[in-house]
Amino acid sequence: MGIGSFFGKLLGSGEGKSEASTAAEPVEHKGLYIVPEPIKEGSQYRTAGYIERREGDSVSRTQFIRADNHTSLEAAVTHAVSKGKQIIDEQGESVLSRDHA
Repeated sequence: MGIGSFFGKLLGSGEGKSEASTAAEPVEHKGLYIVPEPIKEGSQYRTAGYIERREGDSVSRTQFIRADNHTSLEAAVTHAVSKGKQIIDEQGESVLSRDHA
């Protein structure tokens, strides 16, 4: 790693920064939808997604991001669905009145 690359990473030039991954298919749980959307960070994926309520053309959603990292996209999607269900079970629809779950 050259000195420019070192300082670029240190100062946040964009190298090594996280990027959103493609969202997976929504999963319905107790009338709400979990949309897994792991975040790619280097060679790993961070658990993340959205919880949505859909009523006609109206969609209410809140994002959740967890510290868990996975080596595969599939594992991150599976974990995001599991975490989404846990959040819904614990908070119900009140999760949608918050900025982040």
